[in-house]
Amino acid sequence: MPEWLNQLLLTFVPLFIVIDALGNLPIIISLSEDMINYERRKMIHIAAGTAAGVGLAFLFFGQFILNIMGISVGAFAIGGGLILLILSSKYILTGRMVNAVKEEMVAVVPIGTPLLVGPATITTLLLLAGQYPIYIVLISFILNILVAWMILMLGNRIAGFMGIGGLRAVSNIFNLLLAAIAVTMILRGLQMVGLINLNI
Repeated sequence: MPEWLNQLLLTFVPLFIVIDALGNLPIIISLSEDMINYERRKMIHIAAGTAAGVGLAFLFFGQFILNIMGISVGAFAIGGGLILLILSSKYILTGRMVNAVKEEMVAVVPIGTPLLVGPATITTLLLLAGQYPIYIVLISFILNILVAWMILMLGNRIAGFMGIGGLRAVSNIFNLLLAAIAVTMILRGLQMVGLINLNI
């Protein structure tokens, strides 16, 4: 397998897990249940655009912010991994519950952010940008936003096929994988700051 394709897969999968468009479908369907098709499509377009904008901002300027604050990538990896571990554990135990008013702004908050691109996605983007070429992470993120957009556009069909229970089961599996990724990030961070020496 070419190195660039291997890197693309290694960056695409973690982002796909943390964005979790399938796991967010029940919430998004609930938030848009009183909307007509035009309003729902418009909401999805705005949500995807918001998610892309927030993610790209942190992808390109996140490292600059870390440098200004004097935070090393290793230290950020440890802190970010701990946050991801806590978030994934919370999602597995309690699920994602959002209370929001059904209006156009729901596309920006909570769907665009923090559901699609929230703390977990931002943390993952910054960590991946420190480990892989920026253009690889950029391509993976854009592909994930497109996949999330397609999933949301086909949301009612997917929900009808899998059922709400099936969507929640998929979300729990993704969050279990996210917990494993979080542990790996913590170990890599500890290795980067010189506290441990592991080949992972």
